[in-house]
Amino acid sequence: MTTFAPRTADEVTEAIRWAVSAGEGFDVVAGGSKHSLGRPVDAPHRLDVSALSGVVSHEPAELILTAQPGTSREEIQALLAGHAQCLAFEPPDLTALLRTVDPAAGGTTETRGTLGGIVATGFSGPRRLKAGAVRDHVLGIAGVSGRAEFFVGGGKVVKNVTGYDIPKLMTGSHGTLAVLTEITLKVVPAPEDVRTLIVHGLSARDAVIAMTSILQTAIDVSAACHVPAGLATPTASETDSATAFRLEGFRPSVEFRLTRLRESVERTGTLAVLDREASVAFWRDVRDVRPFADGDDGIVWRLSVPPAQGAVVLERIERSIPAAQAFLDWGGGLIWVRLSGARGAKTVGAGGTKSETSGSAAEDPARSQLVRAALGETGGHATLMRAPVDVRAAVEVFQPQAAGLAALSKRVKAQFDPARVLNPGRMYAGV
Repeated sequence: MTTFAPRTADEVTEAIRWAVSAGEGFDVVAGGSKHSLGRPVDAPHRLDVSALSGVVSHEPAELILTAQPGTSREEIQALLAGHAQCLAFEPPDLTALLRTVDPAAGGTTETRGTLGGIVATGFSGPRRLKAGAVRDHVLGIAGVSGRAEFFVGGGKVVKNVTGYDIPKLMTGSHGTLAVLTEITLKVVPAPEDVRTLIVHGLSARDAVIAMTSILQTAIDVSAACHVPAGLATPTASETDSATAFRLEGFRPSVEFRLTRLRESVERTGTLAVLDREASVAFWRDVRDVRPFADGDDGIVWRLSVPPAQGAVVLERIERSIPAAQAFLDWGGGLIWVRLSGARGAKTVGAGGTKSETSGSAAEDPARSQLVRAALGETGGHATLMRAPVDVRAAVEVFQPQAAGLAALSKRVKAQFDPARVLNPGRMYAGV
């Protein structure tokens, strides 16, 4: 595999122009921490934009930051922390969860999360239920399309509604439409204080009821999750379930709301309060999916569902795959599922007879389909986050699209990348 490593937007344009004329495709990467996400890319060359790195500008008073795609997540967070600011959507660091052996590199590769990867994948952390998604915080982008044409979308002000919302289109497109060369984000003041109230002993169903109830009050929690017994985070015991509520803001407000929160849930289970330091550590583990980043290489799924349906979907998964492990974030709206060498998946054969399967996580598209089937009529969607290459090639990694939406996706791809030179096939086969 030939690697192209452009250092400027002009060099990105030249590389893509060459790919179009040669009829060759690019596997586009920045820091590489999310390279194993998606379907295997059908491309003979790699376009590594990690050299396009650095903060272009930061205007603390205007709450705006502009940086190149190869800028590391840590650099951005350190800069913002120095001004008591943060990224509201709380981007997860999935490096440990997705650490794999890259056959093309001949061994385990060192990777780092970058701004380009954050925007390209569009994954948000626990604060998503209050602050919105990544796409809600991307103000403007500059990039090069698969036509080798440089373009700019959005701007550097919050109120910008001119033309099509190209930044939102690019967010979550996994590098299939354009190579971003500059990204502008809105940032927010960091919370002065953080506290977490944990209720121990709730079932998933009772936890969802409690989280739904609290999220409808004026207590204003910024995150709510449920980690079942037997599934520990590095900062929480696995001896009992933990349903957690995070409070952020000015200290007097946090203390007042914590009192109200205690009063609301004190009859549901045993309570514990985490101070600022412990709260930050706990929610970092939830954000980064640390319960499933323990060295086990089992298949991991990410399900997004209506929060009130979280426990129902989880129960369906547990019935069809008894050995599956899972926890809930976003008040029940986000379900992380690990198929860790599970056994006993129930399949329906001819005549409606049920049988037990015994495949391993490395050979198990059948069990993965059971996970997606658990969505039922909820209107949710499931994404295959971690799996061996052969499984990612055999299973739909992203939620299958309805015919009309699939046709629209193909038209958008054809407009931005008609020659299919950018991450061909990463999201859907043939796109």
